[in-house]
Amino acid sequence: MTESPEARAAFLREELQRHERLYYQDAEPEISDREFDRLMAELAAIEEEHPALRTADSPTQRVGGEPTEGFEQVEHTPPMLSLDNTYDHDEIEEWCGRLTRLLPDTEFEFICELKVDGVSLSLLYEDGVLTQAATRGNGRVGDIVTANARTIRTLPLRLPASAPARLLVRAETYMRRSTFAALNEERGAAGQELYANPRNTTAGTVRLLDSRDVARRRLDLACYEWVQPADDAEERPSHGECLTALAEFGLPVNDSWRRCKGLGEVAAYCNEWREKRGELDFEIDGVVVKVDDPELRDRLGATAKAPRWAVAFKFEAEQAETVVRAINAQVGRTGAVTPVAELEPVLVAGTTVKRATLHNYEDLARKDVRVGDAVVIEKGGDIIPKVVSVFEERRGPESKPFAPPTQCSVCDETLYQPEEEALLRCVNAACPAVVREAIRHFASRNAMDIEGMGDWLVGELVGGGLVRDPADLYGLTVEKLADLKKTNDARLGEKAAARTVASLEESKQRSLSRLIYALGIRFVGDSTASLLARRFRTVDDLAKASAEELEEVDDVGARIAESVGAFFDSERNQDLLERLRAEGLRFEEEAAAVADEGADQPLEGKVFVLTGSLEGMTRNEAGARIKALGGKVTGSVSSRTTYLVAGEKAGSKLRKAEQLGVEVLDQAGLEELLAGAGSRLAHTASRRRPER
Repeated sequence: MTESPEARAAFLREELQRHERLYYQDAEPEISDREFDRLMAELAAIEEEHPALRTADSPTQRVGGEPTEGFEQVEHTPPMLSLDNTYDHDEIEEWCGRLTRLLPDTEFEFICELKVDGVSLSLLYEDGVLTQAATRGNGRVGDIVTANARTIRTLPLRLPASAPARLLVRAETYMRRSTFAALNEERGAAGQELYANPRNTTAGTVRLLDSRDVARRRLDLACYEWVQPADDAEERPSHGECLTALAEFGLPVNDSWRRCKGLGEVAAYCNEWREKRGELDFEIDGVVVKVDDPELRDRLGATAKAPRWAVAFKFEAEQAETVVRAINAQVGRTGAVTPVAELEPVLVAGTTVKRATLHNYEDLARKDVRVGDAVVIEKGGDIIPKVVSVFEERRGPESKPFAPPTQCSVCDETLYQPEEEALLRCVNAACPAVVREAIRHFASRNAMDIEGMGDWLVGELVGGGLVRDPADLYGLTVEKLADLKKTNDARLGEKAAARTVASLEESKQRSLSRLIYALGIRFVGDSTASLLARRFRTVDDLAKASAEELEEVDDVGARIAESVGAFFDSERNQDLLERLRAEGLRFEEEAAAVADEGADQPLEGKVFVLTGSLEGMTRNEAGARIKALGGKVTGSVSSRTTYLVAGEKAGSKLRKAEQLGVEVLDQAGLEELLAGAGSRLAHTASRRRPER
């Protein structure tokens, strides 16, 4: 008998959950990654065909889903209080003395745990299933980030039957050093700016609106507290027993915690991990010391901001002394030019450091760092160390202040510094340091939408000298692309090459607004590009526009106007545009896409929100058509929304629109509305057109 979809889905869920435990928690995998991916793909296919079979604890939820419009908030009960900090053993002793004064004649046992440097989360399991994850926020109210938390592979989506019906857990999510290094290696290879440190990257990742992006970041988790009601009728376990139980439920608990019977053992634990922290694959910034007995915790209580029964012993940032051998200019993805100190190699926090960021040239001048200086560098939580201070008294008479560059070290373009910014910038679109990311942006879906232009192909084209700027893309042929070698030494092949060449040809007909966006002008997103295209109607008119004319456009301020002017003032960018024109790209807005000046705007006052996928057009293209007829397009549904346009796989925006009573249009309804509005506009324009 053929197995039913229900039975097969249930079997696959159980098997995948078992293999996740074996791989991520026990480090004893039974199957290959390829076989695991095959099982996951099979389950995803069943759930796609039978949506009712998709459960909250399904392993497919770990890959993330459609972007959300924002985060709902939740009140923490009890609040997620912060911890008081101590920085030496005398302060730990003072803290313990306060405990003794509050509860005389009491012997305290403590649990010491590593203070993982990440982002705190509150996790709620009901009937064994993860139903809610929330950030700490201000301690009393946090953001619900359940979809993002589900992507954390070490976090079980379902607990065993031995777990209580309702379980509230506090945890720290973080990014491993190895994961962070791999992420930065990918970004560096793609010409993107590097992230500063794992903690900040984790904080940004947790609050991404697209959980698919969160899944790709591969966050980790460490649970540190089982929150139990103080009025629980049963005798409550100690904190150490809670940590043991959480681990038995399959939750990730760092196993380096230790029960300490006095301050001597607490001090020994702190000293041990201060020395060993460089051996860990994750960042810690100290040790948390907690009273073990829950009854004593209740009696000690809390202040307005912190529990009295716990304290953090913070480690000092790790520092070392070295010498600056050179100061180089590093050109990033956006053209930002950053000074970097090349150092005499020195060991800090278990790794050899050869470079340190100097942030920007104003910061460099303020610290007065010079070539040949003896300096103190600090690693702390930063993967890229920074220069903290300079031994000015050791300088020789030949020492001179470092002069900021005036020209790009890569392409020799004159550097530009926007008002109210500390960074110098190279605005040359053809600069090799930024060209890789410029190509990826130019080819992206909301820009020219060129098929096949992923990281690998763009890297090969730029690295091999086949492409130096976006205009070079249009000189590619099937023959040039087909012989490119992938990492496994296989050729790209004629079929894939032919698809890319055909997509390049199709892209020549993209709208003017998409071309403006594709150029990568700083601060000009796709919506601003649409406004500029509607107002100026040609690339030439946009290039000639004064700052005052640019600022007359809605949502364009002085910063955007200055950036647009700087882009078109560059001779190399002017050359790039002429070559794109020669390739046949559209440099004028279609007449139908722009309303006549002074004409009626039939959709004026109507507010649209677009969600889901549309057939034959992107949401941006649909938005441009709406705006051309006077409508406004926003990103979130509210009581002011006139229409929600719902394409395939519409998500939470559709549910909210239905709750608010907002009129919902499918794609056919949108086309009918636009056609009717366009007819009224054409009729009005024809009546207003003067006779010849």
